[in-house]
Amino acid sequence: MGSIYDFHARDIAGHDRSLAEWREQVLLVVNVASQCGFTPQYEGLQSLQDDLGAQGFSVLGFPCDQFGHQEPGDEAAIEAFCSTRFGVSFPMFSKIAVNGHRADPLFRWLKGQARGVLGSRAIKWNFTKFLVDREGQVLRRYAPTAKPAQLRADIEALLA
Repeated sequence: MGSIYDFHARDIAGHDRSLAEWREQVLLVVNVASQCGFTPQYEGLQSLQDDLGAQGFSVLGFPCDQFGHQEPGDEAAIEAFCSTRFGVSFPMFSKIAVNGHRADPLFRWLKGQARGVLGSRAIKWNFTKFLVDREGQVLRRYAPTAKPAQLRADIEALLA
């Protein structure tokens, strides 16, 4: 696969979506969870979406239950939690696996494009973030501890 636009994903409502819908946008792809110590990052992700969305930026959230069973709910529960607790308006997708033999093809590709600490491909925890440029190429991977506000300068540089 040549870019993120070559992939499809099922959105939180169960519809197949081509990621080409976000062609020429800067994207921040994040594996998320509702019961994680990093869950408050939803607020920062939504702030980035609110502040930069009109300039051609979008967060894409992919719930994942592979780390400490921190995303136990179904899609309806996840959507209700995100919208009522954090006012999430950015696109959310169905729950996926990001590691192992059942890893979603998108995340297999993302991990191959931007490795983690010490060259690791595996995602270590929820709220790992991948920054994708307007051409659909992964530029950088951020650890779960990187707060969304810390990514703002990198995102704005791509929007300029």
